[in-house]
Amino acid sequence: MIIRIVKMSFQPDKTSDFLSVFNKSKEKIASVEGIISLELIRDRDNKNIFFTISKWKNEDFLEKYRKSELFQNTWSKTKILFNQKPEAWSTETIFKK
Repeated sequence: MIIRIVKMSFQPDKTSDFLSVFNKSKEKIASVEGIISLELIRDRDNKNIFFTISKWKNEDFLEKYRKSELFQNTWSKTKILFNQKPEAWSTETIFKK
């Protein structure tokens, strides 16, 4: 399993625009083949910083999604709202209780 964490920092006046984009695509993303779960979380102190946490069956499914029209369309609407370059990590669980 792959856990993908993406940190996104938005222009403060564009967070509602981002939430609109996310809300329009979240069910489609959550239904993509190979995805196990999708979360959107927000920094408690910096309300313009969000993280997506998605769990994938394997790297192949994640890469297939990243090459999809759904991703390209959603990302093109999202990236214009950033105030910093996003950061992303593909991780794996070492310990879980």
